[in-house]
Amino acid sequence: MISYPNVKINLGLHVLRKRPDGFHDLETLFVACDAFHDTLEIAESSLELPEGQVDIQIKNCDWDPQKDLTAQAWRLLKADFPELPPVRIRMVKGSPVGAGLGGGSADCAFALRMMNELFSLGLSDEKLASYAARLGSDCAFFVYNTQMFASGRGEVLSPFELDLTPYEIKLAIPDGIHVSTREAYGGIVPCDERPSLREILQMPVERWKDNLVNDFEKTVFAVHPGIAGLKKEMYRQGAVYAAMSGSGSAVFGLFRKQI
Repeated sequence: MISYPNVKINLGLHVLRKRPDGFHDLETLFVACDAFHDTLEIAESSLELPEGQVDIQIKNCDWDPQKDLTAQAWRLLKADFPELPPVRIRMVKGSPVGAGLGGGSADCAFALRMMNELFSLGLSDEKLASYAARLGSDCAFFVYNTQMFASGRGEVLSPFELDLTPYEIKLAIPDGIHVSTREAYGGIVPCDERPSLREILQMPVERWKDNLVNDFEKTVFAVHPGIAGLKKEMYRQGAVYAAMSGSGSAVFGLFRKQI
């Protein structure tokens, strides 16, 4: 079975408060984006491997494939479904790494969906999302892969109606800049005393420039002014709204489609 995991952007990102478990409560709107895709192939494997090992190969990656989220997804299911056979995972990374676009999270969620179908596990989307949330805060979104308002640490999802069909999403990825989540959170000052993100998203898109913010921008732009420059360039090119996605480093712009 082959699939092509896509990426996402964040429309607004409010960091509200730090939680006792060390995570932060936040709110954001996840929007699926087709600007980049990975190629993911999963099938049953005939190899005999040590317990917990996965027959996995990934092109265009510089990390241990055994630690990849797709391999972790198989182990997670295997713990609850002992009869789950070994799998063969082949992936070609086409989405940028460390860009705030959730490429790895998409791979994990797509892998869960594929294994659910391949091996007839009968898991609902809600159950698949609960597995995905254990692997990463934004992984559950890609189980649904449709516009979702996220709260909690990003795993509490609810549908959100917002018509973006008049707009085209364009992405810019800065060369050689990768922003870690830890780095992005380093200078964050949580704030929950402001209009809710839901209220701001209901404003006309033309008003977002002065109202819809990604809290990570202040911290990340101070360290990486080149990313701030990409946002300015989006507006120079005519974007109605531009922002950094997630914790960076990708920047996106919404451009009104030409009729």
